[in-house]
Amino acid sequence: MNKPEKHILVCASFRPSGETKGKCHKKGSSAFLPYIENEIIDRGMTDVIVSSTCCLKYCDEGPVMVVYPDNTWYGGVDSEDAIDTILDAMEDGGVATEYELK
Repeated sequence: MNKPEKHILVCASFRPSGETKGKCHKKGSSAFLPYIENEIIDRGMTDVIVSSTCCLKYCDEGPVMVVYPDNTWYGGVDSEDAIDTILDAMEDGGVATEYELK
């Protein structure tokens, strides 16, 4: 595998102790991980990987996703439709402005 061009980070609200709490976790952000991974594969986005993270400290906007190296932060990512919109924008080389955090 080549080094990926993009890395999607999904806030799973883990705390250093391993405990999960917070808005992203409560809104099911971890449940979206398989969907994102399958969409990346189905779309042939071989240069993108996805990982879950500890709390990203943007709880009021949760669930939160970040795309690196673009440093594009997305909030309110609480549905497959939201994820599809973000992945569509990534494929087009753009940003899903309706979910982008400024």
